[in-house]
Amino acid sequence: MPGRFFDEWLVGDSVVHQPSRTVTETDNLLFSAMTHNMQPLHLDAETAKASEFGQILVNSTFTFSLAVGLSIADTTVGTLVANLGFDRVVTPKPTFIGDTLTCASEVVELRESKSRPNQGIVVFRHELTNQRGEIALSCLRTVLLKKRT
Repeated sequence: MPGRFFDEWLVGDSVVHQPSRTVTETDNLLFSAMTHNMQPLHLDAETAKASEFGQILVNSTFTFSLAVGLSIADTTVGTLVANLGFDRVVTPKPTFIGDTLTCASEVVELRESKSRPNQGIVVFRHELTNQRGEIALSCLRTVLLKKRT
């Protein structure tokens, strides 16, 4: 399913993306290894068990990347020129192995590009929630999109 063009969005438009994704131990291990993140809370079950969380924490940069990945089919596939930035990334609740995460997106800002008349800027708020209904991550993503017209 292609994403939408700039001129097909309105401020306040929102979408709950499907499918959701259940995070596995392999996801966390591979992502941590690929990014050279050796934090014991992500990799060492005994260290994590002794922490206040009592279990392995999923690497929050994986959680962030998953939010963006889950969102693109409905937002920017085929219409993206560039990601311009990510702001206000927060992780109010930890993600654990076995959590099922769902991403929802809302358009919070639209503006015409001053230098590119065939493109426009959209700011999305992405929110990732777990199966308990807790917000695991939220962020703002600013993108440059093609216009249909």
